[in-house]
Amino acid sequence: MAKASSQTLLDFEKPLYELEEKLREMRALNAGVVDVDLSEEIEEMEQRVEELRASIYRNLTRWQRVQIARHPLRPYTLDHIGALTDGFVELHGDRLFGDDPAMIGGFATFKGERFGYRDRTVLVVGHQKGRDTKSRKYRRFGMPNPEGYRKALRLMRLAAKFGKPVITLLDTPGAFPGLEAEERGQAEAIARNLFEMARLPVPIVVVVIGEGASGGALGIGLGDRILMLENAWYSVISPESCSSILWRSWDYKEEAARALKLTAADLIELGLIDRIVPEPVGGAHHDPEATFLNTGQAIADALKELEPVPVAELLDARLEKFDRMGTFEEPSEPSEAPSSEVATNP
Repeated sequence: MAKASSQTLLDFEKPLYELEEKLREMRALNAGVVDVDLSEEIEEMEQRVEELRASIYRNLTRWQRVQIARHPLRPYTLDHIGALTDGFVELHGDRLFGDDPAMIGGFATFKGERFGYRDRTVLVVGHQKGRDTKSRKYRRFGMPNPEGYRKALRLMRLAAKFGKPVITLLDTPGAFPGLEAEERGQAEAIARNLFEMARLPVPIVVVVIGEGASGGALGIGLGDRILMLENAWYSVISPESCSSILWRSWDYKEEAARALKLTAADLIELGLIDRIVPEPVGGAHHDPEATFLNTGQAIADALKELEPVPVAELLDARLEKFDRMGTFEEPSEPSEAPSSEVATNP
């Protein structure tokens, strides 16, 4: 992972970065000048830095969490696969049209022993973004075409055939909106995945690692356990698109983010996800290794819970889980209070 720089800073992080720069200058000056002792000033500055860091990241708005989820240094699907598995073998093509580099998948050995589980073969499928201009164009910023979803479904069916659990990693701004995607049946491909995943006879663990936008994310997002990184977001629409529809402008994206309730804290309160995976202070990109450990532990815990469940019970629980989403109870209308007046004949 690349080191953060002033070019990769988010707007609300700039005051912290400036204070950290002053701290680095003071340390350099203290080390380079023999007859100057800035130990007390450095200690005071370190305390100010920690206080400012805590103040910023403990009070993030929903829009700020969206920005962190989109950070260019944030770990992507291949980073998680490299850290949490051994022997990943990527499989290509949907056997109908072609291969889609925005959706990757293959079999690997999940390193479960380090998390109190066991090492075992799993299928990993996820969206993959690019790190530079060339790879972003190649992978279309992680926005799959229909063949991407059909490839994912082909691999999930293969996993079911051999009785291997499925782990999906969600990180996409949405399904690719191009004309060619519609011509090849984008909506049908996503709907087919939902139908097939609902009855796939193996455990499915879904992890939202970054952006989870619309049907593009949901196309591989139906599972027995839905995990979500602390600074990820998951919603039917992005804040910018919501703003452009409701206000005819992107200027209201922060208000849209608040209304959408798209953060992990919002979604666990609504019962749409099962567990929040904590991130290091500042986001996953500040300490990828800690993020991988937390994510791996959450996946291992989910697999331990799901593995002993018989297939029939697993499928019934999965359907019941999604049937419950969006349900609500209307309060009963209060009964009329008895009249204190006694009716009398005139």
